[in-house]
Amino acid sequence: MNDTTPEIEGIYRDMLMKKSGQERLMMGCSMFDTARKQALAGIAAKMPGLSEAEIRKELFIRFYGMDFSKEEKEQILRQLATFSSCNSQ
Repeated sequence: MNDTTPEIEGIYRDMLMKKSGQERLMMGCSMFDTARKQALAGIAAKMPGLSEAEIRKELFIRFYGMDFSKEEKEQILRQLATFSSCNSQ
């Protein structure tokens, strides 16, 4: 869905392009962090009591589940189960 007029879209693009590369990167990182927090909150609400490994798996599925073949996804999920919990949240 796109409900933005081409004129407004152009103005927005010009505003973004006036920002430095670092500013645009920081905006993208901030948006990803927000999306991750929302996804984690949704996972916790829908499936309370999951282990850290299960949360990592669910987060992967939400963000990247459609980007891989079934076999690739299964392999990645097996690997995620083996990671330490130091970077899970």
